[in-house]
Amino acid sequence: MGTTSKRIEGKVDELKGKVKKTFGAATDNDRMELEGRAEQLKGEAKQEGAKAVERVKGKVEELAGAAKAKVGELLDNEQAEVEGRATELKGVARQAANQSKH
Repeated sequence: MGTTSKRIEGKVDELKGKVKKTFGAATDNDRMELEGRAEQLKGEAKQEGAKAVERVKGKVEELAGAAKAKVGELLDNEQAEVEGRATELKGVARQAANQSKH
């Protein structure tokens, strides 16, 4: 399962948990409220795990791109240098898009 699927699955779990928690609180059902909170936390954890994977992928892209750009610069290969910079920026963007909300 890809990270996008994990994030969606996590968001669904989080929302289901919030609903269950709210309903438990409204009906004075402590068990349902706690189960809802647990499901909400499970969903948040899935989302954070998927974001962490994407941040690692982004760092790898950033470093690989920087290396390719440097090699292109050293070999006076403008195309390799530009491709490397593009990959590096893609990695930086992937990391930024997957920052934790905390």
